[in-house]
Amino acid sequence: MIIGIPKEIKNNENRVSMTPAGVSELVKRGHTVYIQTSAGANSGFPDEAYTAVGAQLLPTIEEVYAKAEMIVKVKEPIAPEYPLIRPDQLVFTYFHFASSEPLTHAMIKSGAICCAYETVERDDRSLPLLIPMSEVAGRMATQEGCYFLERPHGGKGKLIGGVPGVPPAKVFVIGAGVVGTAAARTAAGMGADVTICDISLPRLAYLADTMPRVKTLMSSEYNIRMALREADIVIGSVLIPGAKAPKLVTSDMLKEMQPGSVMVDVAIDQGGCFETSRPTTHEEPTYYVDGILHYCVANIPGAVPYTSTLALTNATLPYVLALADKGWRQACRERADLARGLNIVKGEVVSRSVAEAWGLPYKEFTC
Repeated sequence: MIIGIPKEIKNNENRVSMTPAGVSELVKRGHTVYIQTSAGANSGFPDEAYTAVGAQLLPTIEEVYAKAEMIVKVKEPIAPEYPLIRPDQLVFTYFHFASSEPLTHAMIKSGAICCAYETVERDDRSLPLLIPMSEVAGRMATQEGCYFLERPHGGKGKLIGGVPGVPPAKVFVIGAGVVGTAAARTAAGMGADVTICDISLPRLAYLADTMPRVKTLMSSEYNIRMALREADIVIGSVLIPGAKAPKLVTSDMLKEMQPGSVMVDVAIDQGGCFETSRPTTHEEPTYYVDGILHYCVANIPGAVPYTSTLALTNATLPYVLALADKGWRQACRERADLARGLNIVKGEVVSRSVAEAWGLPYKEFTC
């Protein structure tokens, strides 16, 4: 198969979809890999590292899309890429269709096969291609929350771990999945006063056993409202695979919070779990609503591209190899987890969550 790796063009997206080690595995199996010039440079992988393992360089993104049968990316295509995607071309990336109606319609129009990392799902409901970036995003959510809690960056001016005789900052994490757990663990490790909430009592029981320094709270509108009143940093990490995130923090709740508090919405890729959230970029990451600082960067792991690219390739490579070796249809026929990644196939929406998000016809797909 001919695989194309374009350079990411989303604002401050420094990751690349494949390391030289991953490309090497594809080439060894007889596949042709085209990579756009300097696609890996910001992740610490120069062009020479790719050509040394058999990749071929192309100077423009247009040429990569034109030659490739399968495009392997990190982030969803943005408007300049829409016309480059061809009918029957396989695109394997994070799509997050439920948060972008224009992207959804563009991919329907393209006639491509869109396989989304974030909905590849094992039988045990785990999301193997979302987990590595969720681990990064969770850790960074706490890190960014600390940074913006500093007075010069717009926050209250609190040190997250406090000092002897001075209490630590209060961190409230909404959602106890991979992102929330990573955020809570990081915050607790920095000495913060951490509370995490979720709707799953068994999950909270597990976290109470494994992270005894973290307080657990059953998620409800009342409990969230009460916790927000004292929180210095709020991290939203709620995920419904393939669907829009629920709005668990409403605009009226902000009026009860302390000015200078920091809200980090990691769920912004799926529309955000705060009612007042809107996507921001690494260039302009924050804004205020009612005196509350919002950080809603839609590609948080892009700030640490070396770590993120290695972690992403570790997870995606087995799936990329399956798609390349067997073709998308046979690979999806043999692997139910990969089949669940199919969201749009040749103009038809085959993900119920995406169809429901935008009121589109849904077609059940069988390989």
